Amino acid sequence: MGSNSILNHRQMKVFENALAIYDKDTPDRWQNISKITGMTVEQVKRQYQLLVEDIEQIESGKVPLPKYKTSGTKSFYQL
Repeated sequence: MGSNSILNHRQMKVFENALAIYDKDTPDRWQNISKITGMTVEQVKRQYQLLVEDIEQIESGKVPLPKYKTSGTKSFYQL
């Protein structure tokens, strides 16, 4: 996630899972995601915009994909 993210890793996973459950066609999408994440609707919308911007940066090649390293059965980010 980009440096503008307001969420830690666990919160980001909850946010991303909520986006998967409540897609763009879901009535009251932002309110539902707000309830799950504990964020305000405005925070949810802002975090979504940050995610969209990150994806656009990655897809345009401006930001490289993270390199993953596997150790046993667990995956770790390579720093």
